[in-house]
Formats: sequence, C-alpha cells, structure tokens
Amino acid sequence: MLDETAWGLDLGSVKGDAKANPALGSTAVVANHLKILKTHEERDGWVVDGSDVAWVDRFRAHDTDLHSSSSVACKMGAYKYIGELYKKKQSDVLRFLLRVRCWEYRQLNVIHRASRPSRPDKARRLGYKAKQGYVIYRIRVRRGNRKKQVPKGATFGKPVRQGVNHLKPQRGLRSTAEERVGKRCGNLRVLNSYWINQDGVYKYYEVILVDPSHKAIRRDPRINWITKPVHKHRESRGLTSVGKQNRGLGKGSRHNHTPGWSTWKRHNTLSLRRYR
Repeated sequence: MLDETAWGLDLGSVKGDAKANPALGSTAVVANHLKILKTHEERDGWVVDGSDVAWVDRFRAHDTDLHSSSSVACKMGAYKYIGELYKKKQSDVLRFLLRVRCWEYRQLNVIHRASRPSRPDKARRLGYKAKQGYVIYRIRVRRGNRKKQVPKGATFGKPVRQGVNHLKPQRGLRSTAEERVGKRCGNLRVLNSYWINQDGVYKYYEVILVDPSHKAIRRDPRINWITKPVHKHRESRGLTSVGKQNRGLGKGSRHNHTPGWSTWKRHNTLSLRRYR
C-alpha cells in the first residue's frame, strides 16, 4: 500500500495540480493511478527508485503525454476525416454516396454551376475559398478515345494516316474538362479542377473558377495575380496543374531548362525493351 503520510509536500503539490487541472482528479484517484503505474513498471522489470518524489514526477510526465495526445486528437478537423473516406472509395459508404451522386449528375446539364463543392477538402486544398469571387462549375466528359474529325470519312493521304477510331488523345480528360468550362465561362479564370465521380460512360469533374473583375479578388494579395491579362484562358495553354502534367516539363530545380518537346519525343521514340 502507498503511505500518504510519506508523500507530504508532493501529494499536496499534486492536489494543487488537480485543482488547476480537473482532469487529474482527487488525491485518492492520483494515488490509485500511481499504484497502477508502479505495479506495471515493476512487472515489466524496471529498476524502481524508492523515492515517492520520482513517482510523482513520472506520473506528471505520463499524464501530460496523455493530455497532449488527446488535445491533438480533438483539434483534428472534419477535412481529415473526409480525406480518409475518399482514400477508400470501395467502402460501403463511398460506394453508396458516389452511386447516388452519379445518378443525380446524369440528370443535369453537361456543364452547370454548383452551389458548393462536392469535396470541400479537395477544393480548399486546390485554392478554393468560400467567399465572393470564387465559382464552382461541374462538367462531365465522355470517357475513352476520340474520333478524328474527317468530312464524310474521307481522310486523304497515306494509309497510315487513315485511322479514324482508336486514336489516343495527347491530353487527359481533366484537361479537356477545364478547357470546355473555360470556353463556356469566358469572363472567368480557371484556377484548378479535381475528379468527383465516374461511371461507364462519363467522368465528372468540378472546376474552380475566379472572377477577375470582382473587388474581393482584386484586393486579395494571395489571388489577385490571376487578374493579370497574361492569365486569360490559362487552361488552353497548359498553365494549370493538369496542363503542366501533360506538357512533360518535369519537376525540381534541374528542370529549369527542360525542352518542351520531351513529351513528343517520348511518344515518337521507338523503344525495344528486352521485357515488353
């Protein structure tokens, strides 16, 4: 048994800590916690110091670690949980949610304005703010290859160039979605985009646009760079995030002078690998 008379000033200091921090509890609770902690450490083969002062200090450190970890858990916001949900799209919750939303998107127009982002965590990560001047547009793009636009099927030229179907586009569907939304909303600037859903026929994206003439945008030093005329239709010139990925520019400090034709070179170079 723990002798309270032997604690003296130390238990009194623990009482003071209990008054300052109600989570510590009363003296009896503190003594009980110390007894349990001491029993576990003796069982695990620790070399135990007989002084009660060392036990009080050890209990305080242990209790501080517990409270610091709990405070960190309490501070974690909702966007963390939303992000974890979208990491497992085959779960029952996401499968049901995506299926219901996909049915709703099919009933709407190809390009329409959304009142709020379907994935607020992803939108905020890509620059969206819930304030005036920011707009969300939703679009669907048909999946698969693209047919060559030839009049009446007459391709002309050599047989190797007569293909119409099964032609792979050099740009991804997300980049195509940004360009189509940019053409529809010519007075807005495309900031970024992200995937929201897909089915057997379409892929659905949400595009973040910014109004360059709005005062809330022009007065914000963090976003008013997009109001310059040089950023008009940046989605059509490969200046957005997905556009840069399709250009094959590379990343890092060693890619400052990477030739812009690296993507074309990779697609047109014959590579006969041993295992292919």
